[in-house]
Amino acid sequence: MTTARKNHLTLSALAVQSALLSGLLVSSVNAAELGSTEVKYGGYIKLDAIWSDFSDGSLPSQHIGRDFYVPGTTPVSGGEPKDAVFDMHARQSRFNLATDTKLDDGSSIKTKIELDFIASAGGNERVTNSYSPRIRQAYVTYKGWLFGQAWSNFQNVSALPETLDFVGPADGTVFVRQAMAKYTIGNWSFSAENPESTVTSEGGARVVTDDATMPDFTARYTYKADWGHLVVAALGRELTYKVATADESETSFGLSASGRVNFGDNNLKFMLTQGQGLGRYVGLNAAHGAVYDGKDLHAIDSTSGFVAYQHYWNSQWRSTFLYSFFSADNDKNLLGVTVDPTESTTSYSANILYSPVKKLTFGAEYKIAKRETESGAEGDLDRLQFSVKYVF
Repeated sequence: MTTARKNHLTLSALAVQSALLSGLLVSSVNAAELGSTEVKYGGYIKLDAIWSDFSDGSLPSQHIGRDFYVPGTTPVSGGEPKDAVFDMHARQSRFNLATDTKLDDGSSIKTKIELDFIASAGGNERVTNSYSPRIRQAYVTYKGWLFGQAWSNFQNVSALPETLDFVGPADGTVFVRQAMAKYTIGNWSFSAENPESTVTSEGGARVVTDDATMPDFTARYTYKADWGHLVVAALGRELTYKVATADESETSFGLSASGRVNFGDNNLKFMLTQGQGLGRYVGLNAAHGAVYDGKDLHAIDSTSGFVAYQHYWNSQWRSTFLYSFFSADNDKNLLGVTVDPTESTTSYSANILYSPVKKLTFGAEYKIAKRETESGAEGDLDRLQFSVKYVF
């Protein structure tokens, strides 16, 4: 083997394991070969500094809505305005390990496992900030099949714009990782994925049910061209509410169209999703999948989407301008006097990103967001975020 082959390094299995565990393999050499298996690792280190100013009340310390934008958590009318809060963390930092094994028939079997530390327990900000790692993805692929946990086939990850915020267009994007079996053939992919429903109970509380008799099913078509790509995806799922004596189910469907259009170095990314009972699939579960009225289960219709334009000012500077929205069609006749669910959320953001060298980025981003409930209660968020990110 020569150095011209992407600087790959041939080591014994023991040597590779030792090097990976001790951190001796530096970022410039992040692959090794063990016979017919190529082992790669990667990820990034990211520091975030965030000022959040809520118009109506605030979120408590270490609340997930202070680490990144979660549309359904913006406080609404009734809270006392408070001073802006400042948070700093490195919890977005992540690590992944992947393998690619060549088989005798010319095919290959691949694996990937990825971890990060955001939205996980186990830490505090008093002394150590020692947050627990959490699984993001863990899957194996073989001859068109994928088995394990990965991005939902209903989601187009390639349409996500470059933002400092962890999700970015949280109101308007499909955003789900979960266990699945997926098959890809040509431009088509089909999956059976883990089902789970979020339901508004009679008392107004969120009930998470995990007793569906069937998985969630998706189908997706991807068209690629020189100008970019277009994805159309469909979702079919069973919503359930089996609590106490209740034993109700409801079938729901959704459609999503998304893609990217290139304009030289610049690009426009977009997504539009509509359906009934989508619940946790859109808006980071800003609305539940259904309402239980004491007798029947009623799916909640929703529409969401975003558009983002990225402009390269030169080889080192770039910006993303983003608009995102979510709207739920809640049936007020099904809601009790104590139930006041989210009716809509919107957000706008703009950032400036600077990469003095490849893989190192400094950035600043400003986001404004608004949430409104069915009663007309409103709340705003103004957020300024600074980040430093190094990809290895």
